[in-house]
Amino acid sequence: MDAATGHSEEKHVRVEDDPLVRGHGRYIADAPLPNQAYAYFVRSPHAAARIVSVDTSAALKAPGVVGVLTAQDMAGVGNLGRHPPVPGRGGKSLIIPHRPALASERVVHIGEPVAMVVAESAAAAQDASELVAVEYEETTPVTDAREALRDGAPQVWPQAPGNVAVDWPGPNPNPDENARKVDEIFAAAKYVAQVAQFNQRMVGNCMEPRGATAIHDPASDSYFTRTCSQGAGAMREGIMAIMSLPKEKVRVITEDVGGAFGIKTGPYPENIALLVGAKKFRRPIHWMSTRSEVFLTDNQARDIYSEAALALDEKGKFLALRVRNVGNLGAYVGPVGANIPTANFTRCLPGMYDIKYLDVSAKCAFTNTIPTAPYRGAGRPEASYILERVVDEAARITGIDPIKLRRRNLIKKSAMPYKTAVGTTYDSGDFEPILDQALALADYDGFKKRRRESQKRGKYRGFGICCLLEHSGGAPIESAKLSFPGNGALLLTLNVQNTGQGHATVFPRVIAQRLGIPFETVSHSNGDSANELAGYASVGSRSAMTAGHAIVKAMDTVLDKGKPIAAAMLETGEADIVYRSGNFEVVGTDRRVTLFEVAARAAEMKKRGEIAEDLDTKSTTETPLAYPNGVHIAEVEIDPDTGRMTVAAYTAVDDCGRPLDAMIVQGQTHGSIVAGLGQALMENVVYDSGSGQLVTGSFMDYAMPRADDVPAMRDALYDVPATTNPLGVKGVGEAGTTAAIAAVMNAVADAIPGGAGNRLDMPATAQRLWEACQRAKQ
Repeated sequence: MDAATGHSEEKHVRVEDDPLVRGHGRYIADAPLPNQAYAYFVRSPHAAARIVSVDTSAALKAPGVVGVLTAQDMAGVGNLGRHPPVPGRGGKSLIIPHRPALASERVVHIGEPVAMVVAESAAAAQDASELVAVEYEETTPVTDAREALRDGAPQVWPQAPGNVAVDWPGPNPNPDENARKVDEIFAAAKYVAQVAQFNQRMVGNCMEPRGATAIHDPASDSYFTRTCSQGAGAMREGIMAIMSLPKEKVRVITEDVGGAFGIKTGPYPENIALLVGAKKFRRPIHWMSTRSEVFLTDNQARDIYSEAALALDEKGKFLALRVRNVGNLGAYVGPVGANIPTANFTRCLPGMYDIKYLDVSAKCAFTNTIPTAPYRGAGRPEASYILERVVDEAARITGIDPIKLRRRNLIKKSAMPYKTAVGTTYDSGDFEPILDQALALADYDGFKKRRRESQKRGKYRGFGICCLLEHSGGAPIESAKLSFPGNGALLLTLNVQNTGQGHATVFPRVIAQRLGIPFETVSHSNGDSANELAGYASVGSRSAMTAGHAIVKAMDTVLDKGKPIAAAMLETGEADIVYRSGNFEVVGTDRRVTLFEVAARAAEMKKRGEIAEDLDTKSTTETPLAYPNGVHIAEVEIDPDTGRMTVAAYTAVDDCGRPLDAMIVQGQTHGSIVAGLGQALMENVVYDSGSGQLVTGSFMDYAMPRADDVPAMRDALYDVPATTNPLGVKGVGEAGTTAAIAAVMNAVADAIPGGAGNRLDMPATAQRLWEACQRAKQ
């Protein structure tokens, strides 16, 4: 057994790795087509401006130019802004302004595309783009959500007075009555802890930027696009809706993807413009984003300001929680962007804690910034962060040790399933042993000694904890297909996209183990909308839960269909057939036929018209949410003379349900922790408040975590299988990001004396830490 994970040391090779490390991957730029042209986008240099004119005449005369598209060419293209309904106060709902593929009358954020130049080479297209003359009339931008909601702020959209996209009253069916009840609890409470924290804006920065190749077939008037996405089906659905096309007119292919994390779920303006251009110019058009365009065009993340208050009785029992959010949607409504500070955030509450009353509401604001949308967590890190910061504040004002206070308020295992005050139900969980295991793994008992050793060297040392609970699953519908192409092979086809999670390793192994067949006989396919598999993208830690459920159902159906065929082959009754270790057997005998022999016979019988279906099976399932949870602990050391901080140690104990592959779970955990460390320590999008210009538009100004920023990690699993799906999995891809920010910032607050670090916002840069340390000295 592995002492760190608590699981078998049996190692499995990830089948995805060999072709990728050998350079045999198929990313967007790896498949040029004959007669392919290249696109480059002319983008707005202003955050807010009226477009007076667009002159493309000089660009059209440039060497190698095929043509130029502007908004006039976008006839028939609908609104790129798509979002599920979000109810607001007073019967109002989420306002969704029209988002064009190419701006026509005005631009509302820096980098908004205005024209697309198409040429024989990428360099020629870029050169010609500089000849497109766009005359702008600048207007006053607003970039901060709280400023946007103030009286007199510049208006982004006339249909959204006060820049309010939606004023969400919370999940309670009677929000006003619920708020009054919570107010009464607060008024009578012995202690009230209050914090206000800003979850700063971030850029996802995938290793492979976005890109696409678009083709139009004039014979069938249909479109084909090869693009990096988190699900070809979800991408096609978005394109169909925006361009008013039936599904048979659009095909999306996605092959290898160099990182996604929520950023590559649906179509962007570039995807649509490429398709329009492919039809107009009658040739394939390819576009690959530059790193600069990543900063200017990719959906950004976070940017939520939260105020939280926690009411406690004299013994430190949590009585009620109140949270008020202000979410910055950016200039347009990004894909499910308004769900992040509202429903996604709220479904994480009350975390691991038994809090009977919650009052949560949010205002979502429009600003002249790049739209925000899901990125590794999408409301989960924000919820966990504000909850764990207010719990630490409660420990400070009550004088109760932070760990004892948390332990005192944990939901008991005996309370499962636990119905929360926000309407969700935790199906499973056993929180106190996870806390104990994390404290032991972090050597909590030895922390005082380590702190004294740091003090001798003139350093501050702090210990921070985060008890995290999040929801995984999201969109419940998902599909899988099992087919038997012959020669003793089984093909698994999925709708969810493998973007680094190891689908081609994990899911075939699940099938091989459950069916008792060699792993090598099972292969994996994904990334083609023509497979017609219902479901959604690989987001929200949902793939193992939802696709896994569909795979199990498909396997059961395969065996049910195979049983009567096997009985006929073995000349016995169906009741005498059992399936075991890859074979259909006659009970009590050595007579058997293999699964693949039965599949081959079924295919022959279907071909002869003797049966309606062979063993090829497509299944669709609906899977409820699950609730991954865990305890993460960060230990930091700060030099008060320089503000330099190191994360000296990091410990994580996670309950992701039943792990399907411990190695991949560990990799997902480590990767998501590093993403959280990046936010806690350094990542920060900054806009100039006067001009709306992006100040942090490159890696020169936007810091990313490197290897020497990451400590050695001690991690383990505590498995409590979910009851919401047959594999018992809960999801793991976002837990580290969700937990790390609170663990680190609570450690910072613990490290700096006199409470000088209690109110620090992320990122904990050297300057901010140095200033806090100077206040502590005073």
